[in-house]
Amino acid sequence: MVAAAYQRKSDLPAVPFFAVGDIASVRAVYDGPIRQIDSAAEAAAVFEEALPVWHIEDSGPLTPGQPTIEGAHCALHSLEMGVGLARSGEVSALVTAPICKEQMYKVGFTHAGQTEFIADRCGVSRTNAVMMLAGPSLKVVPITVHVPLRDVPELLTQELIMARAQAAARGYSKAFGDCNPRIALAGFNPHAGENGAIGREEIEILLPAVTQLREEGLDIFGPVSPDALFTPRMRETYDFALCLYHDQALIPLKALDFDSGVNVTLGLPIVRTSPDHGTAFDIAGKGMAEAGPMLAAIRMAADIARLRACA
Repeated sequence: MVAAAYQRKSDLPAVPFFAVGDIASVRAVYDGPIRQIDSAAEAAAVFEEALPVWHIEDSGPLTPGQPTIEGAHCALHSLEMGVGLARSGEVSALVTAPICKEQMYKVGFTHAGQTEFIADRCGVSRTNAVMMLAGPSLKVVPITVHVPLRDVPELLTQELIMARAQAAARGYSKAFGDCNPRIALAGFNPHAGENGAIGREEIEILLPAVTQLREEGLDIFGPVSPDALFTPRMRETYDFALCLYHDQALIPLKALDFDSGVNVTLGLPIVRTSPDHGTAFDIAGKGMAEAGPMLAAIRMAADIARLRACA
């Protein structure tokens, strides 16, 4: 995926980047020019001639599409290093690729995902680190993320919704330069509960949260029936939508912007983005990787970094 993005580097003018990990894993799927580097500063110097790779460690025998324990160790160490480089200011932004959590959990990774891991390493509470999925057509923030759907009703509280909304509004302002974003809150039940006929979460939790947030100055409305919230006409009325669970946010985002959707973490002291898709082991090493999502993640990271530098 990184190599595929490098092959289309002309789509990213003045945005040099480099990979961090096992250089052999890149060579296993890419026969183009590669240059091993030992510092971030070297990347810009060699970028036009070869894909720069900061080699972390050998991860043993490699078969594209087959994750290993050694590869998980390398991925974890690479992620640690990437966060460190971004925190030190040696790089302007961190763009993470998808990981195999099954293997990562076997080597000591204890977080729900990379968002939580990076927030922890940056000293930011999970409440203040917000995952936003952003594309040209839609931006969404899931209030609950990697939890079973049956657990969502118990997790939803007025306090959680307010904390996520406030953190998302602050982060959106820093990332996209809009100090007063328009926010829509999705309903939880079909038809947003129909005034309590199909559930009372909207009446007892969601509406009180919206009322309080509006009193505190946020431009927020809802709860809106989820089956109407993502229609073209409704999307024109808000800058991003707060959704109550993972798939409520990601299904419309991927349906609209699958090849250009970006996972951006708001609320961090560093800039972090990621393509909004999984590992796709089934096509690894077959030359079928689509560069679009990684290019979109790199482009958004660079844009946010520039905006922060000018702030």
